[in-house]
Amino acid sequence: MATIAEHHEKNVIRVQLSQNCILKELPPQELLELEAHLEVADYAKGDYLAHQGNRNLDVIFVLDGLLKRTVSNPQAKEMILRFTSERHMEAAYASWKLSKMASFSIVAIAKTRVVQIAMPQWAAFIETHSQLKQLFELEVMRIMSSIMSHTISLHLLDAPGRVQRFQRKHPALFERLPKKELASYLNLSPETLSRLKNQGKI
Repeated sequence: MATIAEHHEKNVIRVQLSQNCILKELPPQELLELEAHLEVADYAKGDYLAHQGNRNLDVIFVLDGLLKRTVSNPQAKEMILRFTSERHMEAAYASWKLSKMASFSIVAIAKTRVVQIAMPQWAAFIETHSQLKQLFELEVMRIMSSIMSHTISLHLLDAPGRVQRFQRKHPALFERLPKKELASYLNLSPETLSRLKNQGKI
């Protein structure tokens, strides 16, 4: 990992950071203040950014690429809770607030670049920036609401309905995601997803 100031693409990274759904509201001087606490990291497909059960938690701002949030049972059966792309973030904030281990893993599903900050440092920063804290906590709640809605849709919608709902809510992601990952998220087999497409149902 490297600081933004040390990175050879620091100017591009600063622009990307200023476009983040949370950080775009920060005045330039405050964003520069935060920058001193951020580290840039590059991940390959399949790399873990966070492991379910860990206590060392970060806030992750995606600059390029795709991540998935997953949970696994003791038999290693995985469920994908959500995908995260550029201009968005990941954080096990509830786990940290409750002094618990991370309840999910975060995995790169494509070559991905992020900036990260340790949760204690982030919490200290947002305590002195009340508007940022409000935006961050609202985004955390929005993410949890989205995950709950998705989980409900897995039970209430048939296979074509699940795919169509994803297309409607995340049109930009639909073509980018590996079909294996998308099928898993929708609780379908890749073969079923392909068959629905061939039959013109999606």
